[in-house]
Amino acid sequence: MKRTDGIIPTKIRELIALAIALTTQCAYCIDVHVKGAKREGASIDELAELISISASVRAGATMAHGLLAMRLFEQNNG
Repeated sequence: MKRTDGIIPTKIRELIALAIALTTQCAYCIDVHVKGAKREGASIDELAELISISASVRAGATMAHGLLAMRLFEQNNG
């Protein structure tokens, strides 16, 4: 996060970026934003909570797509 003049503190921006990286499963982004979050003072407890939140978001997307698959299955009666 090169920009430091935003309203959201840099540490929070790094944590948001890390949550997105975990959800999109971008290994390079995870590496960059773990280092950035640590540099900005994030704790291991914050990281653990962030991982939990990201996992629940990913699971929610899986559930939504699963329901779509079931609806498509039921629509295709042939």
